[in-house]
Amino acid sequence: MVRAVWGSRLGFILAAAGSAIGLGAIWKFPYVTAKHGGGAFLLLFLLIVFTLGISIMIAEMMVGQIAQKSPVGAYRHFGGRPWALAGYIGVLCGFLILSFYSVIGGWTIFYLVKSVEGGILTSDMLQLRQIFESFITHPVEPLWYHAAFMAVTASVVLAGVQKGIERISKSLLALLFLLILVLIVRSLTLPGALEGALYFLMPDFSKLNAQMLLEAMGLAFFSLSLGMGCMMTYGSYVSNETSIPRSAACVVGLTVAICILVGLMILPAVFAFGLNPAEGPGLTFIIMPAVFSHMGGGAFFSVLFFFLLFVAALTSSVSLMEVVTCFFMDEFGLPRLGVAIVMAALMFAVGIAASLSFGAWRPYTLFGRSFFDLLDYLTSNLMMPFGGIMVTLLAGWKACGEIAARLKPESGIIPRWWPAMKWFCRIIAPLLILLILIRSL
Repeated sequence: MVRAVWGSRLGFILAAAGSAIGLGAIWKFPYVTAKHGGGAFLLLFLLIVFTLGISIMIAEMMVGQIAQKSPVGAYRHFGGRPWALAGYIGVLCGFLILSFYSVIGGWTIFYLVKSVEGGILTSDMLQLRQIFESFITHPVEPLWYHAAFMAVTASVVLAGVQKGIERISKSLLALLFLLILVLIVRSLTLPGALEGALYFLMPDFSKLNAQMLLEAMGLAFFSLSLGMGCMMTYGSYVSNETSIPRSAACVVGLTVAICILVGLMILPAVFAFGLNPAEGPGLTFIIMPAVFSHMGGGAFFSVLFFFLLFVAALTSSVSLMEVVTCFFMDEFGLPRLGVAIVMAALMFAVGIAASLSFGAWRPYTLFGRSFFDLLDYLTSNLMMPFGGIMVTLLAGWKACGEIAARLKPESGIIPRWWPAMKWFCRIIAPLLILLILIRSL
């Protein structure tokens, strides 16, 4: 079977950035940052992104590029059969994340439909909260949108790497960036918005604690799509001529820029409308319609925003499904068509429980968490950090020779930063992640 490749370096960067940005930056980042105190949490997040994050991304992408295999095959290629277990966990992580992520993706379709109908353009926060609560707690309606989102995700994956994933990413990420800039201007000009901007940007170090460190690491991994095989899978479609370190730096830079811009778009509006900044998963869906109601042409911008939010969710969801699809194609030689359809059906089934945990199953918890929150916690705060530990150990100890050879330019000189990064991957990064996990748990 001939392995797919990206059509261009730009296509690879935008696809990887699309995977990283998605709902991690636009949906999850604002409410998690707000929940943990704003500025101090933001600094922790940035510190982790530009140390652990970029190192793990380079390691993941290079392991994938050299091995030209799914996460399971890549771990086995460098470390032998015992290391393949880490790849299996990464694939399972991607499967579980998309199962509940698709539920949120379904919310974006619902709000897009409501925007077209004009049913959410109001500044009445009580009404907006009631619209959101009545929708997510309904036993059936969210499931239709969850199914629709999963079907669209599967259709993009079925189209393949270049015609599906790369084309979607190239087309709409720039438009998303421009729209966010427009909405920032409106958000910051709302009365009382300055307080929200200061809350987001000014750190209060008295709020720092070990749990915040774990949450910041989990959010960094989630926002950058690390530790679950996405970047390794995307790296396996990269040609040997493409520079991974430069590409990874571009992806991290784009993701961080979007995170900060979205924070400036959402949190000033939160304070302007007198909402609790730790509102939770519904923050974006409750706040943005109110912002649009104060804008000229608000109906148009509402439709455009929720369409682009849907696209952002889609670029991440296709990367998650591609991890699982690539695994079954590489390991068992199964056709893309059959794998994508079966996996979409199974993920939808698991997602049903995640959706019901907001409504009919809300009273039922496990370890004090709803099924949705439990999946989020297990994947973001446990499985993805574990994946980060394993991929850094793999890159630092097992794959370091082949990585060094790949990094050599025509002059034959290894980049100066590689020896430092090698030891960072071997010892410092795994220990840091492990210590954060132990201290927090």
